[in-house]
Parts: sequence; C-alpha cells; structure tokens
Amino acid sequence: VQLVESGGGFVQPGGSLRLSCEVTGSGLDVDAIGWFRQAPGRERAGLACLNTDDDSTFVGYPVKGRFTISRDKSKNTMFLQMNSLKPEDTGVYYCAADPSIIQSSMFDSRYYSYWGQGTQVTVSS
Repeated sequence: VQLVESGGGFVQPGGSLRLSCEVTGSGLDVDAIGWFRQAPGRERAGLACLNTDDDSTFVGYPVKGRFTISRDKSKNTMFLQMNSLKPEDTGVYYCAADPSIIQSSMFDSRYYSYWGQGTQVTVSS
C-alpha cells in the first residue's frame, strides 16, 4: 500500500492550494483518511479527517472554514483544499490512512498505519 501526495508548493498569503493523495495497492479497506501538518520544530498535527463509512468529515479548529477534506472514491484519491492560506500554515503536509480507527482517535497520528511521503507548503509574501 502506498500513499502518493502531490500539490504542494509556494503561495502568497490569502492564496489557495489543493493537495492530492492517491492510495494505491490492493486489499486495503480504509476506514479513515486524514491530513496532517508538521511545522518546523513542532509535532505532526491533525488538520482534517474523513470517516469512509459515511463520508463524514471533521476539520480542526485552526483551519476550520478554510480547509476542506474530500475524496474521489472511484480514483482512490483524497484531497485537501486549502483557502485563505496564512504564513502559519507553512509546513510539510502528510496524508494518512488506516483500515481500523475509532472516531475519537482520527486526529491522532499515532493511530494511522499508512502515510504519504509528505509535501512542502510554504506561505510567504
């Protein structure tokens, strides 16, 4: 199983980016997907996650109203649409997936088994 990310880059404050993460490999029944960010000198933090049982989504307070998580089931691809970006959104962004995770743990990186390689997002003027 591999998670392959794309879409990072450099953007000015107020701009937008969309990250993509394709899940490849057979036999993986994903229960939850999530996006995490690791800023320089900080721990990896959960931003948004999606329960694949009912496609319910959860977005963390720091990015609520600006970031949206979604997926295209037919393409095994998840997305993170990021709008109104701020300099503090700078960091390495990771997608993650797991075949079995309870809802209360979906923002905790320790509970995810599969990770993308990470993609750098830099927000600066």
